[in-house]
Amino acid sequence: MKASQFFVSTLKEAPADAEVTSHKLMTRAGMIKKLGTGIYNYMPMGLRVIRKVEAIVREEMNRAGAVELLMPVVQPAELWQETGRFQKYGAELLRLKDRHDRDFVIQPTSEEVITDIARQELRSYRTLPRNFYHIQTKFRDERRPRFGVMRGREFTMKDAYSFDRDIESASKSYDIMFAAYTRIFERMGLTFRAVAADNGSIGGVRSHEFQVIADTGEDAIIYCPTSDYAANIEMAEAVAPSAPRAAPSAALAKTPTPGKATCEDVAHLLGVPLQKTVKSLVLATDQTNAAGDVIGATVWLLLVRGDHSLNEIKASKVPGLTEGFRFATGAEIDAHFACKPGYLGLINLKQPVKVIADRTVAAMSDFICGANEVDFHYTGVNWGRDVPEPDVVADIRNIVAGDPSPDGKGVLAIQRGIEVGHVFLLGSYYSEKMNANYLDEAGKPQLMQMGCYGIGVTRILGAAIEQHHDERGIVWPTAIAPFAVVICPIGYDRSADVKAAADKLHHELQDAGIDVMLDDRGERPGAMFADWELVGVPHRVVLSDRGLKEGKAEYQGRRDAQATPIAVDEVLASLKAKLPA
Repeated sequence: MKASQFFVSTLKEAPADAEVTSHKLMTRAGMIKKLGTGIYNYMPMGLRVIRKVEAIVREEMNRAGAVELLMPVVQPAELWQETGRFQKYGAELLRLKDRHDRDFVIQPTSEEVITDIARQELRSYRTLPRNFYHIQTKFRDERRPRFGVMRGREFTMKDAYSFDRDIESASKSYDIMFAAYTRIFERMGLTFRAVAADNGSIGGVRSHEFQVIADTGEDAIIYCPTSDYAANIEMAEAVAPSAPRAAPSAALAKTPTPGKATCEDVAHLLGVPLQKTVKSLVLATDQTNAAGDVIGATVWLLLVRGDHSLNEIKASKVPGLTEGFRFATGAEIDAHFACKPGYLGLINLKQPVKVIADRTVAAMSDFICGANEVDFHYTGVNWGRDVPEPDVVADIRNIVAGDPSPDGKGVLAIQRGIEVGHVFLLGSYYSEKMNANYLDEAGKPQLMQMGCYGIGVTRILGAAIEQHHDERGIVWPTAIAPFAVVICPIGYDRSADVKAAADKLHHELQDAGIDVMLDDRGERPGAMFADWELVGVPHRVVLSDRGLKEGKAEYQGRRDAQATPIAVDEVLASLKAKLPA
């Protein structure tokens, strides 16, 4: 490829709305162009990267025995209504009507459609196992699209779906996909972790996220440096304190805390560690009648230690909160506590509430909590003596660095990550709702056991850049770079020798199957080098009159501090040795 035949469109400055490095560099490198909020044109340079990513994904999916098909972007709502997700999925699901007033959705994922295919086509145990995949446009109506392709509204995803006879076979299919994902991200040159994850709106019984490690990542990854334990923050277990609860040693006292409405301020005022305080959070669950009308609400008081924070995903799994909850209204708080937030606690309640204590709080003694009176807290509070034992004790907090690892093999650390892949063992979650059965050897209908497996194809571009960049621009791993090699001839439009040598080398590299770009635009060396460093091409060869007189070219890897002289007739062999097979 020659630059004059391609479309190179770099910018010196990033747009004002670009928030993260990948968004800034993709825009400056001419890879994306914003069309609307969270919607981008993928320009030729960016599309080449997407195609490289897709090729690796296809190769590994095919190698793992998956079969490619293509499902539509627009899907009938009837299928989503069968599973209940038409209502449950929320505002991110873009719903629309056709001219006949029939409901449709713009697919964010395709579990319903593939299950409909399976229940029609996979009727016998002889047709199983089976794994279908496609690479298709998706749309999720994000409330706040941001970070360029990292959290856009329209994106490209590879999603695969396996169908098996029983849960044991489904687990084997899951493991095959897990191994395929590992190979995919290794081939792309990404540093990543596979972590245990919550199933979320997809449903199912087991899942893992594949997280690209990056300081700018939105997700917190919890791991143990001395073992294989890893989970995202929604799933990482905060184990209960190993020591038994200490006996009370302080008297209960109502203590003035004027103007101190946070645990931090109270601890500072009283000169005690923050770990002696308890934070109160008030939730509510609505009660409905048969018609779905709200007829009342139950108020819940959730307690976490003052230095900890509530994990809402964990809380949603506590019995009583599994059907959904909300934060209590001011009127509900006033009716039960007769006090404003900041001073809420367990003592002097106006109406009963359900109390859920985090494991750590349940093990505390002589703790501090609000007095349900402005400017006062109680000190020396103890379970059993001063307040009833909590209704529920559960793990409802976020992990902090230094917590013990659940596997007992060390302590936990936290790093940031960007989710680029997710695998789910669904079981019969969808097949039961959609009556997707097969006939076993005895001719009896059995539910298919499913798995689903997603990779954010376009998100990988952003994640790779967040992990691989420097002050000059992008540093692509070779496997997914738009071009593996760029030839930069100095004076291509002025020197016949340089032009001849550059064209010859270009043809040699092309004939060898190397993805090469020849910059024949006649740009000044500084501008030419800056363009390709910004774009992130991993290998650069410079040709000049002075070097050619000595039979030399200059090679420089994208991460190299300086160029290295190399004989012109050895460039091809040298590049072959550096490039992946």
